[in-house]
Amino acid sequence: QVQLVESGGGLVQAGGSLRLSCAASGSIFSINTMGWYRQAPGKQRELVAAITSGGSTNYADSVKGRFTISRDNAKNTVYLQMNSLKPEDTAVYYCNADLTRRFAGGTYYREKDYWGQGTQVTVSS
Repeated sequence: QVQLVESGGGLVQAGGSLRLSCAASGSIFSINTMGWYRQAPGKQRELVAAITSGGSTNYADSVKGRFTISRDNAKNTVYLQMNSLKPEDTAVYYCNADLTRRFAGGTYYREKDYWGQGTQVTVSS
């Protein structure tokens, strides 16, 4: 079994900062891209930021210059440093991974969209 466990969400005032973490564990052979998505009430889930295993990053225009994504490949962990938070950043934040699972017998299976359970981020004005 594979799990993505997020942490670090909470309530913060506008202008404040939070750092989200997502640790992947279980029978993982490799992880390609890891990312953070968010979903606000009544809205579709959207990409916030993503990072490849080589360190290339991609950000939504709305968070460029404020959020920074990073990862520790040795720990199978991805982070999202969120600064200058705005009320419109309020959402449930989900960790996502494109990973390959390892099974007994030497078989492997790639899952391009593996999701965490989500963590709430609330920014008050």
